[in-house]
Amino acid sequence: MPHLPVIVGMGGVNPAGRTSGHQAFRRTVLDALPDDDQARTLLGLAAMMRLADCQADGAWHDAEGRPLDAAGIVEQTRQQVLDHTLIRRIEDPRFNEEGLPANRKASLALDTPLTFRIRRRQLPDDLPPTWQVKELDRQSLEVTVPAGTMEVMLPETRPAQVRAAGQLPSGFEPSRLYRSVHHPRGLSMTVFAASDCLGDSGLEWDGLRDRLDPDEVAVYAGNSIGQLDDEGWGGLLKSFVSGKRATSKQMPLGYGQMPADFINAYVLGSVGGTGAALGACASFLYNLRLGVDDIRAGRRRVVLVGTADAPITPEVIEGFRTMGALADDDGLKALDALELLTDADYQRACRPFARNCGFTMGESSQFIMLMDDVLALETGAEVLGSVPGVFVNADGWKRSISAPGIGNYISLAKGAALVRDMLGEKALRERTFLHAHGTSTPKNRVTESHVFDQVARAHGITAWPVVAVKAFVGHSQGSAAGDQLTSALGSFAHGLLPGIFTLDAVADDVHAERLKLFRDPLPFVADAAFINAKGFGGNNATGVVLSPAVTERLMAERHGETAVAAWQKRREATREVAAAFHRAADRGHFEVRYRFGEGVLEGPELDVGRDAIRIPGYAQEVSLAVDNPFGRLDEGDA
Repeated sequence: MPHLPVIVGMGGVNPAGRTSGHQAFRRTVLDALPDDDQARTLLGLAAMMRLADCQADGAWHDAEGRPLDAAGIVEQTRQQVLDHTLIRRIEDPRFNEEGLPANRKASLALDTPLTFRIRRRQLPDDLPPTWQVKELDRQSLEVTVPAGTMEVMLPETRPAQVRAAGQLPSGFEPSRLYRSVHHPRGLSMTVFAASDCLGDSGLEWDGLRDRLDPDEVAVYAGNSIGQLDDEGWGGLLKSFVSGKRATSKQMPLGYGQMPADFINAYVLGSVGGTGAALGACASFLYNLRLGVDDIRAGRRRVVLVGTADAPITPEVIEGFRTMGALADDDGLKALDALELLTDADYQRACRPFARNCGFTMGESSQFIMLMDDVLALETGAEVLGSVPGVFVNADGWKRSISAPGIGNYISLAKGAALVRDMLGEKALRERTFLHAHGTSTPKNRVTESHVFDQVARAHGITAWPVVAVKAFVGHSQGSAAGDQLTSALGSFAHGLLPGIFTLDAVADDVHAERLKLFRDPLPFVADAAFINAKGFGGNNATGVVLSPAVTERLMAERHGETAVAAWQKRREATREVAAAFHRAADRGHFEVRYRFGEGVLEGPELDVGRDAIRIPGYAQEVSLAVDNPFGRLDEGDA
């Protein structure tokens, strides 16, 4: 019998806040929450944004250091928290008054020859034949330009054409929380998110690791486009032409699998399975499928799955803008017949399934901890839900590599069939909801709604609730499905579905007859959710997530009521640890796990045997009893 992959922890950060304890989810349904939950959410965000500080004795101070009680902090900071979370005007000054760096061609007239000194590596390959070059030393050259007219590139700035994005809450910088030295933003977000996930689980990692063969742990994490800010490949690619020196970190830290590498080396110390599956906007689900398949097959018992994308840079945004994919200022003005855009207009830039003009970039890092159901029972782990399957399908023949195709019909239909077979027709029709990819492009609103419509018709679904969380946090590229999944877990916990708050009216071309599209948070008790992703290149994926209540019923059927009752008793201690972690985080006291240079091994320290390898510092040995499905070839026949 295959193991059930259970979600026992989640962590991360996106424009709505911190993932653990459902803080980010609560921000998206804030007005529908009881007053106490609203206050807790706002207070936690204020601490995260460094608008308030909680002392060791529990007393609060505002940003100026003045004593103020919690209620006073909430009242004082409420509007600033609301204005500086979720999608908003980009706060990088280059996108506003300062302007984006650019160059323009100009003609320069020289009355006399011009001589200057450059580094050898800066000499262009296409140097005009009339220019003279003289070697000064091993690294330097002297170049003489003859008198006359020459074409030059002059630096300048130009106004940004896209000014809205889903940014992390203002004032929160994950790199400040640990010993970060020139780490790309995505990797700093990774370290925070993985640590947040461990804390949310309520399980002590070193103790959990000691009970497992080190090879029973895996990490599958990456992103869709690597690290493209100045500390990663973005700075590397600009260094030569800008005359700056490339650093030794920019090349290795830019790779798309680096989130997994950082977690193995500096957070978990894992020697188990690792990797990153890149699938454009579906990358989180691709990595989730690797973890689910490993646990179902019994290859691993604990898997950390996630992504981290930090694409809010001038170059990345300009790349998507030139494709016509982004909601730029001109498009937003035309959409609402405006001459000037205000901060409130930027907050409404992303409008899934409404009249829209393009998606809005976002940044996010999301991680979940998967565990097989047997180990979850043994450890008293919290159960946030379970993932019985993730389905991936390509689009087949395409005219444009970026255009949507037919693969998503297959992936969602498979997911619906799995829920029908596991929970029954009635549960599928009445107690499931869709977490749409919902990018806010005119093309997506038509094509994705048609996928939903066709699958709904096949199963007799008449009012399928649709959530589109990008309206709040933007499109975080490879992390997008992570935003959707962690939001779905929040819906299970709070019994609320976030509305599409930018949905003034459903667009005429949306296939909405069998869909329930709504603006305000919707009370809803769900058995399962479908996490949908449609990525550039034909990367389609649909993940099925079962609620905690359904997961517990499955565990009881598989292992018996007695085993579940014993697990529930052990779970009490886990919940107490997790609650203490959440209280500390809500006060802005984050426990970031970063162990650079600890326990480093290079090989000679290992005890390598025929059947096992013992590693210093690891309680259990690595078994070498590998699965051999091919049988044994008789030595006499060799």
